[in-house]
Amino acid sequence: MRIVSGTHKSKRITAPKNLPVRPTTDMAKESLFNILNNNYYFDEVRVLDLFSGTGNISYEFASRGTEHILCIDENVNCIRFIQKTAKELGFESISTVKADAFEFLDKHKQEHDIIFADAPYELEGLDKIVAAVFAKKILSQDGVLVIEHSKEQDFSELPYFVNSRRYGNVNFSFFEWEEEDEDEQEVED
Repeated sequence: MRIVSGTHKSKRITAPKNLPVRPTTDMAKESLFNILNNNYYFDEVRVLDLFSGTGNISYEFASRGTEHILCIDENVNCIRFIQKTAKELGFESISTVKADAFEFLDKHKQEHDIIFADAPYELEGLDKIVAAVFAKKILSQDGVLVIEHSKEQDFSELPYFVNSRRYGNVNFSFFEWEEEDEDEQEVED
């Protein structure tokens, strides 16, 4: 895998073969970041990377100037690899938590502008990620939740679904607050 853009553009990162991961392809990652780049200033967002794996997505955000990136993974070897790689690359903006993503969301209260979830494709219950993020208001008012998934999964009937994009075998589904939800949130604040 490589970093597509930013201060560490073209930097190749090689993960140990024993990590239980499937990093997002460079083509899909580049397409995703082109979409995000049109909607966000990366140096102004807070990112939550669920099921971080190798940290591939987090390194891309850090390379583009994001100052607050929180990586969550339940595999201690993934967390150690992210910590080691972030240190080697000088990405002080990346912090890690070893935790199950579902349990983490149950307890987490901090708001994020971009939440990325790249769970194992065969994992059941990803709809619970969407439900937790919106029920707990972990996503900022103008934020986006992106779930990477296989073509067999369809999230279009879930609340807050906006659209999906396909890049080879990689699919991204996007979720945002609905306008009426944004108005309600403003009243509560």
